[in-house]
Amino acid sequence: MHINEVLTDDATLAELGRRLEQQRLNRNLTQQELADLAGVGRATLQRLEGGRSVQATSMIRVLRALNLLAGLDAVVPASEISPIAELERERRRRRRAGRPRRRHTPGPNRTGEADAEEIR
Repeated sequence: MHINEVLTDDATLAELGRRLEQQRLNRNLTQQELADLAGVGRATLQRLEGGRSVQATSMIRVLRALNLLAGLDAVVPASEISPIAELERERRRRRRAGRPRRRHTPGPNRTGEADAEEIR
């Protein structure tokens, strides 16, 4: 069975569980052995192979233990930045640090002219 957009969530989880179980059996591992290698509980592995939902970290650990983690690159490929977007990002990038600007605050009368008493 192919996993595609037509499958329901439950059907997708069930197919994924069957595939992981087959990978485990191909490596001649018991559920307990794979659970130990992955650092998850046996019940978690049973839920996963049974097509039930588990935490994403548990799935990652099982995939890593089966040397299948690199397959996630095909599942969610890294997005490439288009050349135009890269140029736009480069154009907006700061090229140097600025100095804080000193603000001139005029005298108490706020006109910018010094008071007569300040001149003396």
